[in-house]
Amino acid sequence: MHRVRSDDSSWEEAIGSSRVVAAGDRVIVAGIMPAPASGTVPGDAEPYDQTVSAFRSALSALEPFGLDAGSVIRTRMYLSHARDADEVGRAHLEVFGAVRPAATMVVVAGFADSRVLVEVEIEAYRGDARGGPVEPGEREEGGA
Repeated sequence: MHRVRSDDSSWEEAIGSSRVVAAGDRVIVAGIMPAPASGTVPGDAEPYDQTVSAFRSALSALEPFGLDAGSVIRTRMYLSHARDADEVGRAHLEVFGAVRPAATMVVVAGFADSRVLVEVEIEAYRGDARGGPVEPGEREEGGA
């Protein structure tokens, strides 16, 4: 069984999707573009600003589930230009540097809105199977 949460966007209705799906211990946030403000894309032509905006929107989608950046275990960043990788990576470091989730960055052909330079996805874990996080630089060993 899973739980979905919609942001009531026409896009979700048009294609039959949900912004967030919670299934078991996982909460998955679908692709998020930079949040438009009054018809403009934040940081138009600025990959760093667009990435920070997109990750903030994705993290706010986790809030109803009681989760935050510390719960994120995986991120995906889709870029329309390889030249933006450093700036997108810098934004990822700013948002998730202390968390260090598994991360993937992929260059794609483009997005439905040509002003968008990046789209992000996040996956969070809402369980505590091992009794807490491992400190950076430490490793967990053993297991079942």
